[in-house]
Amino acid sequence: MARPFFSIFLILSCSYITIPILGEEYNYVKQVDPKKMGIIRKEKLSHFRFYWHDNVSGPNPTSIAVVSPLINSTTAFGMIEMIDNPLTIGPKISSKMVGKAQGFYTSSAQEEVGLMMIMNFAFSDGKYNGSTFTVLGRNTVFSKVREMSVIGGCGIFRFAKGYVEAKTYWVNTTTRDAIVEYNAYVFHY
Repeated sequence: MARPFFSIFLILSCSYITIPILGEEYNYVKQVDPKKMGIIRKEKLSHFRFYWHDNVSGPNPTSIAVVSPLINSTTAFGMIEMIDNPLTIGPKISSKMVGKAQGFYTSSAQEEVGLMMIMNFAFSDGKYNGSTFTVLGRNTVFSKVREMSVIGGCGIFRFAKGYVEAKTYWVNTTTRDAIVEYNAYVFHY
């Protein structure tokens, strides 16, 4: 007699404990009206074209190695570079600067020069001043054109998505200084 009572008691007490937990599991999420967040405009697609200056050499480098490759590698596998690279409207460093590329890249391929790029394009010009979008992706530097994802942003670029195309404009293989043309296609509000 006591055994069935104990089994029923155990089942009821476990269900009493688990039901409230399961019911409250997602109490930290709620639906939000986009209009209440100020998203009342339609999504638009913008095209940006600028030049990324990776200055590794000289007295004021904008790209510095924070981790050197741990092995002797022709691809610099394992290397990490921190960047604060100027973004300009033309290929000359003296052309108008519209922002900076801030982040890092790492050599993540052993059989080719392939980088993993993680950077924010932080704008300092006009209506884009203070706004950023974030780029993440694989950059095989000797390919003619490389494509990486735009995975988010802030300011004008809040909820941004899209992609960038990178094309080497100039590179010095001795110093590793480079100028890369970026064409960014960004959906934003």
